[in-house]
Amino acid sequence: MDTRLIDLLVCPICKSPLSHDREARELICAADRLAFPIRDGIPVMLENEARPLDDSSPTAVEGLPA
Repeated sequence: MDTRLIDLLVCPICKSPLSHDREARELICAADRLAFPIRDGIPVMLENEARPLDDSSPTAVEGLPA
């Protein structure tokens, strides 16, 4: 996924910046503790498609590398 696009995207709920978890193919909103999937290289920025992050999730850590 193009990193220039990631820099432009924000959380559709709170407008916070997103972190890119390349391994899980997700965009992470630390503020809302949600992970938005990236499918076929396209970010799915729908609230009902987001996965809530729990404390045991490795992607639940703030400051994920972009």
